[in-house]
Amino acid sequence: MHGTIDGFSYGMVTPLVGYVMACLGSALGLRCTVRSLGTERARKPGWLALGAASIGCGIWTMHFIAMLGFQVRETPISYDAPLTFLSLFVAVVVVGVGVFIVGYLGTRPAPLLIAGLLTGLGVAGMHYLGMAAMRMNGQIAYAPAVVVVSVVIAVVAATAALWAAVSVRGFLASLGASVVMGVAVTGMHYAGMAAVSVEVEAASHAVGGSSLLNVLPMLVGPLIFLVLAAAVVMFDPLLIMGDDEPRRRPAHRKGAQGGELGEFGEFGEFGEFHESGVSRIDIGDVVSEEVWDVRETSTETLASPNGWRS
Repeated sequence: MHGTIDGFSYGMVTPLVGYVMACLGSALGLRCTVRSLGTERARKPGWLALGAASIGCGIWTMHFIAMLGFQVRETPISYDAPLTFLSLFVAVVVVGVGVFIVGYLGTRPAPLLIAGLLTGLGVAGMHYLGMAAMRMNGQIAYAPAVVVVSVVIAVVAATAALWAAVSVRGFLASLGASVVMGVAVTGMHYAGMAAVSVEVEAASHAVGGSSLLNVLPMLVGPLIFLVLAAAVVMFDPLLIMGDDEPRRRPAHRKGAQGGELGEFGEFGEFGEFHESGVSRIDIGDVVSEEVWDVRETSTETLASPNGWRS
């Protein structure tokens, strides 16, 4: 018997809340990745890992919040906990692979495409692994063409997200990118759900019900993690001051041979000076040299017999 599917049993509540969670995870991931580009090498893996976990948890949380609204009227639905948490692990790991690739190799076409492909396939795998965790009195079938469309959306969204993670600069730009990423992730989810059909077992007389009580306890951990990640991002001093962008700043410090590093250039390892396109003139040195020249001239004039005037 063909099951009656309702993907919006709570109306637009679950799609909107899921979309907000996808945007939150994406925004945190973008900010953490940008932060990693401006920090010392020892701390870079930590920021990249936090960003990958934030994006992965955001995508996974969006998926299962949206699934709260999914019902088959002829059968109740529950979820296998080990498979559900395995899908969370897959989401974090595959996003982490992509983030680390572009975090260290940049957004050159080859690394970006490889990272986007791996991450997109992994996100799609997370989605369908989460679907495989569903337990009901029936069998789930998929329309192959729609599945392919959902995977393509996942790959394109993942590639765009990874590019934005290391290319977007500024808070407002990151916010806009996270909004677009949230649309892409949510679109991928509902494209995948459009491929679903359910064949209910003929002997089943159970009445469908909400999976709310089964799913909510599994959402607690990722939600707490996202809140803690948000606290780390919000209270990081450089992020608060908007000074997290990877750029060179003026600095006055000693070089290898006692030279000074300034905003117009710097001395290299062996004392050579590298200019940044602007010649620097130290006014204090010029004035000092002119004063000494005047003093030397005055001394020579006084010492000379012709230098006295009546």
